[in-house]
Amino acid sequence: MSDADIVAGADRPGQEGDRVVGSDRVLVVLKELAGHPGGVGLDELTRAVGSPKPTVHRALRSLRRAGLAGQDARGHYLLGDEFLRLAFAHHEARPEHVRLRPVLETLAERFGETTHYAVLDGREVVYRAKVDPPTGAARLTSTVGGRNPAHSTGVGKLLLAYGLGFVDGPLERRTPSTIVSAAALRRELALIRERGYALDDEENEPGVACLALPVYALAPGTPSGAISISALTYRTPLATLVDAVDEVRAVLGRLGESS
Repeated sequence: MSDADIVAGADRPGQEGDRVVGSDRVLVVLKELAGHPGGVGLDELTRAVGSPKPTVHRALRSLRRAGLAGQDARGHYLLGDEFLRLAFAHHEARPEHVRLRPVLETLAERFGETTHYAVLDGREVVYRAKVDPPTGAARLTSTVGGRNPAHSTGVGKLLLAYGLGFVDGPLERRTPSTIVSAAALRRELALIRERGYALDDEENEPGVACLALPVYALAPGTPSGAISISALTYRTPLATLVDAVDEVRAVLGRLGESS
């Protein structure tokens, strides 16, 4: 993202445009730092965010004063300890994360595949929890806090089907199997509502299939999110997950019941 992307629409009459844009630059730098866990140099960071070096340096200075960024021995910039403390404290305090962890661990061990808990955020899903299988060399690259398009994922389609959001405009083709037609997506969502679970048949990532079910962790009637079993198809075909849907519901127990 460049400054031009941020400025567009930000400076409106009656608003302090420069101040808004300046704070947005700081946030862009912060987000870019999150993509470099090993640290990033000032020159590379400047190129990545598309801003002048003095502007990026000022943003870094603000982040460092707040403890949200730091520098390593090489002079590279990275997320600060205070940012990590805040992020992990907030994540651990979420009640659904605590309640769902045993479910995710049980399912990961039972199927030998990765399990997730995700919520909908606009056109994307955000992964709030992830458990890798206890054994198996090949694992998924998904991360807590990571995002994927809603229309190409099992959890995303399930939450769209339950009326927690909608996707308008063009649909990104992630794989040859991705649904990119609005009419086809509507038909898929209707089928999900009818059967109570969603599937991702290598629609988001080649070689990965997914079974997703709703979770009612915060209130009855409306899903708080969805859990998924995301399997490498060479060792766990999608049909195996579908055959076990009642077993997955049993593991979810009351967390999978709408009332």
